[in-house]
Amino acid sequence: MVEKVFTVIDKTGIHARPASILVQIASRYNSDVSLKYNGKSVNLKSIMGVMSLGIPEGAEIKIESSGSDEEQVIEAISEAIMEQELAKIM
Repeated sequence: MVEKVFTVIDKTGIHARPASILVQIASRYNSDVSLKYNGKSVNLKSIMGVMSLGIPEGAEIKIESSGSDEEQVIEAISEAIMEQELAKIM
């Protein structure tokens, strides 16, 4: 299992547009990928799951992956988060 922790810096938090980008990236890989926030965990391949968390600016989130390409998926998601200026790595 691989994990990374981020702090959300986007003023609107993780809203529909960036959430859909993250879901699209996670869905390209075979590994299980989860997003954890505020004691809840959702499948990062589910837009409804991600949106249900209502992640605001300043939130600390954790992305975990496990499977055959776990490191690649975490790296791809981390790059997207940084490119979108959505969060910073803790």
